[in-house]
Amino acid sequence: ATRGEGPHWGALRHACLHPVGGPLPSGVMAAPPKKIVLAYSGGLDTSVILTWLRETYGAEVVAFCADVGQGEDLGGLDEKARATGASKSIIADLQEEFARDFGFPMLRANAVYEGDYLLGTSIARPVIAKAMMDVAREEGADAISHGATGKGNDQVRFELTAMAIDPRIQVIAPWRTWSLRSRSDCIEYCKDREIPIEVTAEKPYSMDANLFHISYEGGVLEDTWNEPEKDMFRWTTAPEDAPDMPQYVIIGYEKGDPVSIDGERLSPAALIQRLIDIGSKHGVGRVDIVENRFVGMKSRGVYETPGGTILQRAHRAVESITVDREVLRIRDGLIPEYASLVYRGFWFAPEREMLQALIDEAQRDVTGEARIKLYKGNADVVGRRSPNTLYDPEFATFEADEVYDQEDATGFIRLNALRLRLRALRDQRGRG
Repeated sequence: ATRGEGPHWGALRHACLHPVGGPLPSGVMAAPPKKIVLAYSGGLDTSVILTWLRETYGAEVVAFCADVGQGEDLGGLDEKARATGASKSIIADLQEEFARDFGFPMLRANAVYEGDYLLGTSIARPVIAKAMMDVAREEGADAISHGATGKGNDQVRFELTAMAIDPRIQVIAPWRTWSLRSRSDCIEYCKDREIPIEVTAEKPYSMDANLFHISYEGGVLEDTWNEPEKDMFRWTTAPEDAPDMPQYVIIGYEKGDPVSIDGERLSPAALIQRLIDIGSKHGVGRVDIVENRFVGMKSRGVYETPGGTILQRAHRAVESITVDREVLRIRDGLIPEYASLVYRGFWFAPEREMLQALIDEAQRDVTGEARIKLYKGNADVVGRRSPNTLYDPEFATFEADEVYDQEDATGFIRLNALRLRLRALRDQRGRG
């Protein structure tokens, strides 16, 4: 049905929009939203989207900006949003929540996607989307909107989070529906409507930053043979230009979470920022990969994750002396699955929560310190210690000892070889 068709439209619409105990039935048109929360950055795309939402839906638009440590000046954002037509703008400082409730749980899992990517963009999306949904609830909004394109992963991450929190929420993704197709189209749209924007020269790539990392995609990087230009990197010193003297840093852990640097206790966000500053000076954390997007295509990404790189290696070092061998083996086998869930946007899914519970159980004894040597792009573990260590030098020594009977190894090896011997005997009989 379409609006106005038949005398029973009003009753049908009300019944469909307010079903008892469930979301909208498939195929039923939702009512136009009255209030929309827009993920807003103040840039070209979201300025256009804000105006387009008001023109298309006649709805009130609340501009929401999340401070996840992107390092941008957000001071004039409120004025800019209101000048573009927002009824209200909200800027939320999410840095501590981002680090504590999203980054640290992921680091406890040692999550790495496809061998190299430390998931800096992926893990920022659920905290932003969750905060958007909090604002939508507080403001009485019936829809949210974002500027993610129909080709990328972010659209999935935002929308899966939103639907997991409120299955009735409407999600508006303009890049999947409007007629605008390029940056030039957006600039013309702004000129026609006198939208106050600052048009700057387009970068030869796109960049996204947060407390955890910076990512670079698109533009000149789409040719996978092109080496990233030296001046592209915003944080890290080129390894060849890094200091000629190494720096040592000691990371303290409690139950799998980093709590201190060189003995100084820091909040989660402050700790990550300190390590970004230290690691960047030594060129740590650069990665250049071609990854598989959830939507199916391959995409090249260049990343700077100096703090996350140091923390991942330090965490594994403390784990190596505090966690049982078989627990580590099983946990490590789950890392690709966990990382894939984060990458694909399933942070608020039951399977990720199940894996997190198992991982956190394995972290109970991960308390101690790791000493990391930073030099010319490398972050090498050179020491680890813990009050919960399972490492016993009396057992591990190559010198004479009184705690290990080497003759025991004979039976151990023969028992482990039994199935191999049986197969070999079978094969020998088969060959006559």
